Amino acid sequence: MLGLTYKRFWKRIIDILGAATLLVLLFPALLIIALAVRIKLGPSILFRQERLGLNGRTFKIYKFRSMTNERDENGALLEDQHRLTKFGKLLRDWSLDELPQLWNVLIGDMGLIGPRPFIAEYASRYTTEQMRRHEVRPGISGWAQVTGRNSISWNQKFILDVWYVDHCSFLVDLKILLMTLPVVLNRTGISAENHVTMPKWTGSGDEAEEKVLSE
Repeated sequence: MLGLTYKRFWKRIIDILGAATLLVLLFPALLIIALAVRIKLGPSILFRQERLGLNGRTFKIYKFRSMTNERDENGALLEDQHRLTKFGKLLRDWSLDELPQLWNVLIGDMGLIGPRPFIAEYASRYTTEQMRRHEVRPGISGWAQVTGRNSISWNQKFILDVWYVDHCSFLVDLKILLMTLPVVLNRTGISAENHVTMPKWTGSGDEAEEKVLSE
């Protein structure tokens, strides 16, 4: 009963207070990063993308851009490894590109802790069990993030996400929060092996090698 009350009420209150506090405290840093992105990567400071959130509803996620908009002769974006600059890699290594998601938390799209939101096009590929990851708000950090991040397979991510849904509590969230800082500082699991991001997921059990053209 206590866990259910936390999940339905107190978790959201903590998210609002936490996101609002961090946005105020980090505002100078956010301005500096935004200016640096503008200088290094040009217009469009923020990267926006449709992601799947609570109960399978889509929302627009916000991140600082970490890649250029370079395209080939046909107008298609180049693969991630050709667009990720040293500056962009720095932002990713220290998870600074994720900071604008505090706004997503404040307006209710996300929580501070929860399964990471995947791109909206994956919606039709989930199994019933995998879809359960959307029974809670997605988070900036989550159980899969502190247990391997992008160094683990897609299937492992789903297993860990559903575990979190079934065990969500204040103590679990606190544990994940405390584990997040060492993961960020040690810069572990930022990308999958031989990838600058994560290979695209094309369905249950399929570890495709195609790159995700996203940030």
